[in-house]
Amino acid sequence: MRLRSVFGSLVGAGVLAGGGLTAYAAWEARQYTLRELTVPALPPGADPLRVLHLSDIHLVPTQQRKLDWLAGLALLRPDLVVDTGDNLAHQRAVPPLIDALGGLLDVPGVFVHGSNDYFEPRLRNPFRYLLPDNGKRHVDVPQLPWRDLSARFTGAGWTDLTNRTARVRVNGLDIAFAGVDDPHLGYDRLDRVTGPAPVSADLRLGITHAPYLRVLDRFAEDGYDAILAGHTHGGQVCLPRLAGGGRALTTNCDIDPTRARGLHFHQDSWLHVSAGLGTSPYARIRVACRPEASLLTFVPRPDYG
Repeated sequence: MRLRSVFGSLVGAGVLAGGGLTAYAAWEARQYTLRELTVPALPPGADPLRVLHLSDIHLVPTQQRKLDWLAGLALLRPDLVVDTGDNLAHQRAVPPLIDALGGLLDVPGVFVHGSNDYFEPRLRNPFRYLLPDNGKRHVDVPQLPWRDLSARFTGAGWTDLTNRTARVRVNGLDIAFAGVDDPHLGYDRLDRVTGPAPVSADLRLGITHAPYLRVLDRFAEDGYDAILAGHTHGGQVCLPRLAGGGRALTTNCDIDPTRARGLHFHQDSWLHVSAGLGTSPYARIRVACRPEASLLTFVPRPDYG
């Protein structure tokens, strides 16, 4: 009887601990955070450029707290918005997303799409992300209104970088872009954007949803100053550390987990990977990896004479 009582107590404690962790993870998934980083990539003497990097919003129309937080980002008054995809998670998500972005759509912007802009999310076993990628992609589900999203963005003046290059002038700076469609789905067409980044541009940016190495390598070798990506959710469920966010266990692509979020180098290029603002609506949890948008302030490179 005594052994049975001890066993019952341990099981009860385990259930309580598991329930507490789940409650915490659900709470953390709603703790939207602004990350601010400085990127020395501009020519000497250039004025700073404030770039708001949005990614992986995964919006469901009923997520009012997320919508309100997004709406407040317009107060940052960035010079440029870069959206690296996975904005949608529901058939009716486009109108509330556009309303929440509000004044940000009046700012110069560029965008690419991710798989969750194209296809409806489905309930899946979350542990499969810890296993090797088998290459299977779930495209046998209804499409989301990505065409409407693209039309709303381009109608507001944002530039579609889906397997395209472009030049945009922002605050007197000539910025050259190269972007690809979602590499996770194999939609990227690097052959359409491959080539040396324009040396005449003041800043050269490579844009992708998923930071697959084949894309990062290409942009870096072509001379882009910085590469912006999302997709990883920062690992989403991480091993806690004392500071600076948790240690990612997986990235859902072939980039190393140590670079699942934040600012890093890739060859001679800066690489910023956003942990994103959302999750799948079927797994609204995060651990040691708060949802984020990032304000990147580009400043002049050091002048060593």
